[in-house]
Amino acid sequence: MGQILETIMLVCFGFSWPLNVIKAYKARTTKGTSLPFIILIIIGYIAGILSKIISGQINYVLIAYILNLAIVSVNVVIYFRNAAIDKKVS
Repeated sequence: MGQILETIMLVCFGFSWPLNVIKAYKARTTKGTSLPFIILIIIGYIAGILSKIISGQINYVLIAYILNLAIVSVNVVIYFRNAAIDKKVS
């Protein structure tokens, strides 16, 4: 039951991050975006992945962690793209 609830949580987050990536990409600015927040989320996903590996619970939940980590990592790339755009505009 715990894994099912954990997966539901990860799926909910997983649907939110692509929307955030699209919004940031279209905004073309870092205004309203917090790089430290994104980094904290990445650290959290890495901790979740390591927890699964260390505890030997390598299952479908691990896939959700990895997918979410990949999507949030795209946010970092978009952030730096937007920072470059902000610098050109200033």
